[in-house]
Formats: sequence, structure tokens, C-alpha cells
Amino acid sequence: MLNVFTLANGRLFQEEIDSLDELTPARPVWVDLEDPSPEEKSWIAVKFGLVIPADIIDDDLEESARFYEEEEAIHIRSDFLIDDDETPRNVRVAFILHENVLFSIHKEDLPVFRLLRMRARRIPALIEDAKDVLLKLYDADAEYSADTLEGIYDDLEKVSHRVLKSTVNDQAAAEALAAIARQEDLNGRIRRNVMDTRRAVSFMMRARMLNADQFEEARQILRDIDSLDSHTAFLFDKINFLMDATVGFININQNKIIKIFSVASVALLPPTLIASIYGMNFKFMPELNWQGGYPFALAIMLASVITPFWYFRRKGWLN
Repeated sequence: MLNVFTLANGRLFQEEIDSLDELTPARPVWVDLEDPSPEEKSWIAVKFGLVIPADIIDDDLEESARFYEEEEAIHIRSDFLIDDDETPRNVRVAFILHENVLFSIHKEDLPVFRLLRMRARRIPALIEDAKDVLLKLYDADAEYSADTLEGIYDDLEKVSHRVLKSTVNDQAAAEALAAIARQEDLNGRIRRNVMDTRRAVSFMMRARMLNADQFEEARQILRDIDSLDSHTAFLFDKINFLMDATVGFININQNKIIKIFSVASVALLPPTLIASIYGMNFKFMPELNWQGGYPFALAIMLASVITPFWYFRRKGWLN
């Protein structure tokens, strides 16, 4: 899918392109290619003289090749977060700044891009050129990461209430561990995402491609990103605490089961010993010489079972 964005009266307008004839008269500041076909890439080459490599968004790209300048273009590759309920993930986006036009190439639509499109349509004078588009994308990315962190806070509060303020059985503990593991993965992805955004914005500042206002905006984005680091660190500590607490409750439940077997084995040891002595240490069978032999042995065995349970209950070991 190929979309071009043009400026009119200080607002950003989107147009979906289906042919080279539709692209030819366009004068965009931003060209967005979502999972582009070879034909769409050829339209870009004809219209703008820009050849887009086939491996531009491959994940095995070397880290040193993520930010670099050419004679007529600046290349930036960044990861953007998608907070999906099923599979949170980071999606690679390649940016090319060529002749005052920003080209973005990615495999799927991103929440940050949708957020910028909505703002640019509603807020006049938000964007003035292609560099503003790139800065606003990174600004929206930092805000999206902050919103996702707030969601993690809320989800962990629910897990904390379930784990620390109620009886935790094995099923509840398993559900809590699954929720904690998801939030830990999401928090790690946010930390990676803000680190990548910080690198990209720092590169733009070092490359001296920004004017004074844009440079100050880039510095503000970096300050916003720095404020997120302490939140991710705190969430990692909270996640580890809830993980340890949940595992502790699982161990307590398992210890209760082991306790039952331990009490039962100790309580049944005396009657077993009595039965062994009674059955193996008489010269003659007691039931032949003494009519009360069996009842007497059974009474002793019953007393030897009741006595340990009475003692354990008195000590509180059966609670």
C-alpha cells in the first residue's frame, strides 16, 4: 500500500495511490509504503529517482547500518512498538529523507503512524516539512510508550490485588504468572523501543539536519525518553517482586500437601510398630490362648493413632 501526504493550509492530507499516473502530479512531504510491492517501488524510482533496496527492513541488518548519510539521502532505521493483546512486538521501519521528502517503509500499520495522521489532520501548522514529520513520529512514539507503561501499571495492580489480598490456589497462581510474564515481556520491549528512539533522535541532532526549533524539539523528546527509564526500572522491580511472591505462594501450597503426608506417616508409624511387635514376638498365637488378644491390640493401635493427632492439633500443626 502506498500513501502520499501533502500539506495544505497547514494540515496534512492523505491520498492512497493505486497507479503511477496518480503519483506523478503529487507533491508530498511524506510517502508511506506499507508492505510495498515491487511495482510500487518502481513508481517511487520513476517519480523521485530513489531506489528502495529489497532488504531495507530486514531484521538481520547490522547495527552500524541503521543510521547513515549519503550524498542525496539520509537513512534511519528504527523499531516501533505495537501493544497487541495477543502478541506485543517491535516492528522495523526504514526512513529515507530524500530531496525534502520523507519515505517510510514498513510491513504493517503502526499505532504511532495512525496517531500522527489523526493529529496532523486536526491541528493546523503541526507539520511544516519532512523533518517535522520524522520528529513528530518519534514524539508520538515516546508518548505511545508512556501510555503503554500506564497500562502495565494498571495490569500489575490487578495482579497485585489478586496475589497479595486473597487466597492463592494453584490455578490463580498460574494465571498470575502468565499475566506477569506478559507484562515483563512488554516492559522489555518498551525499554528497547525507547532506547532505539533515543539513538535515532541523537543521530538527527548530530547530523545537523535540524533547524533551531526542531533541535529544541528533539532535545525535549530526549528528555521525555529519559523520564521513561525510571518507570521501566521500577516496573522491572515490581514484576520481580510479584513473581517471587507468586512462586512463594505456590511453594506454600505444595508444602501444605507435603505436610499432610508427613503428618499421616508420623501418625501411622506407632500402630505399624505395634502390629509388627504383636504379630512377630509371641511364642503362641494370642487369639488361641487369650480371647481378648485381638481387641487389645486394636485398641492400642487406635490409641497410638489418636494420640499423635491430638498432640499435633494442640501444637497447631494441623491448621
